[in-house]
Amino acid sequence: MLFHYIASEQNGKILESDIDAENVGEVLRLLAAKNLKPVSVRPASKMRGRLRVFGGKITMTDKIFLSKYLALMLKIGTGLLQAINILIEDLDKPAIRKLLVEIKTNLEKGLPFFSTFAKYPRSFSQVYINLVKAGEASGSLESVFDNLTNSLTKEKNLTDQVRGALIYPVLLLVAALFILIFLVFFALPKISKVFSESGFNPPLFSKIVFGVGAFFGKFGIILIALLVVSVIAFFYLYRTSGVFRRLVFGIISEVPVVKEIVRKMALQRFSATLSSLIKAGLPLTEAIEITADAVGNAELKEALLRISREGLAKGLTVGDAFKKETFFPKTVVNLIAISEKAGHIEEILGTLADFYVSEIDSSMKSLVSVIEPVLLLFLGLIIGVIALAIIIPIYQLTTSF
Repeated sequence: MLFHYIASEQNGKILESDIDAENVGEVLRLLAAKNLKPVSVRPASKMRGRLRVFGGKITMTDKIFLSKYLALMLKIGTGLLQAINILIEDLDKPAIRKLLVEIKTNLEKGLPFFSTFAKYPRSFSQVYINLVKAGEASGSLESVFDNLTNSLTKEKNLTDQVRGALIYPVLLLVAALFILIFLVFFALPKISKVFSESGFNPPLFSKIVFGVGAFFGKFGIILIALLVVSVIAFFYLYRTSGVFRRLVFGIISEVPVVKEIVRKMALQRFSATLSSLIKAGLPLTEAIEITADAVGNAELKEALLRISREGLAKGLTVGDAFKKETFFPKTVVNLIAISEKAGHIEEILGTLADFYVSEIDSSMKSLVSVIEPVLLLFLGLIIGVIALAIIIPIYQLTTSF
C-alpha cells in the first residue's frame, strides 16, 4: 500500500514524499532507518485526491483562517506549539501543512516564531512578518493575530468589492468582443461577397466597409490566432514579470477616473497598514518604512521614505513631515497632525482606512457607470456602421426598379 508522509531531517529540513509499505508501523520503521522524524503519515490515495482539489499556494483565505485560529487558541490559553500541532492534524492543503510543519520544527529548535514566515515572502508580506515579530517580542501575539485577522479580512473584502464591481463591465466587454469578432470576421465577409458576386456597384461608404470585411475574411484565422497569442502572452508576462506589471499598472493609473481610485486604494492601504504596525508597538520610523513597501504605489512609497528619512530622522514632528508631501490630501495631513498631539495616531489612521473603503466603493460605482454606456455605445456604433453599409445599397437597389 502506498503512503504519503511528511518528515523532518536532523537539520530541520522538511521532506514530503510517497512510500510503499504494508501499514503505518512499517512506514515509521522505514523512516526511522533513514533518520527521519515523522510528522504526518496518511494513505497516498487520500492525499492525492486532496492535492488535486487544493492548490499549492497560500491564499488570503488561508492567512485569515490561520490568524483567526491562532488568535482564538491563544485567547483560551492554548500553547503556541499545541495550537500548531492541532492545525497540522486538521488541515490537508499541502502548502499550509508544509508551513505549519516547518513552524513546529523551528519552535522545537527554539527558533523565533516569525522566522518561518520570513522564509515565505511571496505569501506573507513584510507587514505580516513584522507584526508577528513585534507580537512575539512583546508577548502580545494574541492581540497581534486578532488585529491581523481584522485587517486581512478588510483587505479581502475590499478586493472582493472591487472585483465584484468590475464583473459586469468585464462580462459586457467580453460579450462585445465576441459579437464584434462574429460580425467582422464571419458575417461581414459573407455579406460583402454576396454584393461583389451580384455585380451591383454599392456606394463608396459600403465599398469601404465591405473591403474591410473582405480583408478580415481572407486573413481572419491568422488575425484571431495572433489575438489569442497576444492575450496569452500578456497574461503570462503580467504574472511573471514585475517590470511589465508595473508598466501596465502605470499606464492604467494615468486614466483620469482610475487614477483617483488607485490613489484612494493606496491611501487606504497606507492608513490600515501603519495603524496596525503602530498598534503592535513598532517605532514610528520603522513602521513608516515597512508601510512604504506595502502600499503598492511608487509615488506614495517615495513620499513615505522621505517622511521617515528626511523628516522624522531630522527631528520634524509627524504633522510637519507629512505637510511637506503633496501626495496626501490636506484633510489627512491635518488629522495626522491633530492625532499626533492627542497621542492616538493609530486610531485616526484606522478611521481613515474605513473612510477610504467607502470612498473606493463610491468611486468604483462611478467608474462602472461610465464604462457601461461607453462599451454599449462602441458596440452600437460598430453594428450601426455595418447595418448602414448593408441597408444603403439594398435601398438603392430597390428604388432603382
